[in-house]
Amino acid sequence: MLIWTFITLGHTAPVEGEATLAEEFAHHLSGIASILFFLLGAMVVVELMDSHAAFQVITDRITTTNKRTLLWTIGLITFFLSAALDNMTTAIVMCALIRKLIKDKNDLWTFAGLVIIAANAGGAWSPIGDVTTIMLWIGGQVTSGNIILKLLIPSLVCLVVPLLWMGRSVKGKIERPATKAGDHASKVRPGQRMAVFLIGLGTLLGVPIFKQFTHLPPFMGIMLGLGVLWVYTEFVHAGAHEEAWSIAGHWHLAPCGPW
Repeated sequence: MLIWTFITLGHTAPVEGEATLAEEFAHHLSGIASILFFLLGAMVVVELMDSHAAFQVITDRITTTNKRTLLWTIGLITFFLSAALDNMTTAIVMCALIRKLIKDKNDLWTFAGLVIIAANAGGAWSPIGDVTTIMLWIGGQVTSGNIILKLLIPSLVCLVVPLLWMGRSVKGKIERPATKAGDHASKVRPGQRMAVFLIGLGTLLGVPIFKQFTHLPPFMGIMLGLGVLWVYTEFVHAGAHEEAWSIAGHWHLAPCGPW
């Protein structure tokens, strides 16, 4: 914004036939707006999933306390999740998850370091795994098939080598933190939580397919999926409100005036 402000202040009247500054703004904005809409949509999808405790679907299935096994489990989950959510979002989500799994501070730092490595490795082979890759993919410089075929194996190497190295130094079992009552503020039922997880993940994974078949910009695919997810969560909350009213004994028609 500062650069465009300087350009405007130093701009002279255009010669007849040249594009006006407003047209240049519009051309520049059209290039970045689709990227911004895509990232905003993806971030809202992830936020909806997180606020409905959808990622608990993953943590509830991680029952091992062996450090080496957990290291590989967290690494692989982060690697493949990063390809769907993007590396930055995955790093934030997984760091929040491991805090619920690991109590010791030193172990926590070790696993957090692994999360960063795995998230970057996983985001490299997916068209939506990294902001830079998203820009190239939307701009048409790379294709989904090529980037997956060419970078999947190198990305796996970037994950496996650190895992093998770190696996030599971690031994024993982890101590899990005590579960707090307010850990999952959302009162979403397990079936609804799973549905939110599947719709959200399907939305993120389905964007390249949507683009391939419709040839529409990727942000339209992410916004369509976000709309579906949002409608579903509205029904979830509507049901929760009805249940709360019923439990409270207020589920009746309110009196209307003199009638």
